[in-house]
Amino acid sequence: MHRLMHVLFAGAVLASPAAAFGQAIGTTIYGSDGQPVGTVAANDAQVVVIDTGTHQAPVPTNLVFDGTQGKAVNATREQIDAMMAERLAEAALRRDAALRQGAAVLSAGGRDVGTLASVDLEEDAIILDSPRGPLRLRKEHFAVNTQGQLIVLYSRDQIASAAAGARAPARGGGAR
Repeated sequence: MHRLMHVLFAGAVLASPAAAFGQAIGTTIYGSDGQPVGTVAANDAQVVVIDTGTHQAPVPTNLVFDGTQGKAVNATREQIDAMMAERLAEAALRRDAALRQGAAVLSAGGRDVGTLASVDLEEDAIILDSPRGPLRLRKEHFAVNTQGQLIVLYSRDQIASAAAGARAPARGGGAR
């Protein structure tokens, strides 16, 4: 991965940062091998998200430059997909290590939402003990932020609403 980052950064010297800012969604981005890497899925003044067909890869705009076929980066689709797979695997390992009974949990906005009452990673069953009651979640609902704190990928209001709904009695007839 370090080699790939050096390859990508080597292109930054040739890149014109303004070149990527105006890229329309769907624009093809080419790789160092002349083959398409993917298409622009989103962009802003700092990041172009390239959809490789496998991953949504965020690439700093200053690493996208005018190549012979159009907009390009100094990496191949395979290199970018490998780097993204490695990053996602590392993030999953950090998340799984943080998912422990008693762990404090923050909302996506950084507010306290409770603690983990129970965690079964094999069954993918995690119970968040929130102020409004327990809520059953899955691993995919969690991440570790840049400060190393466990976060749930929902707002505090969404957690409160879901927990309140989980406690609501069933309405109407039928089996209970």
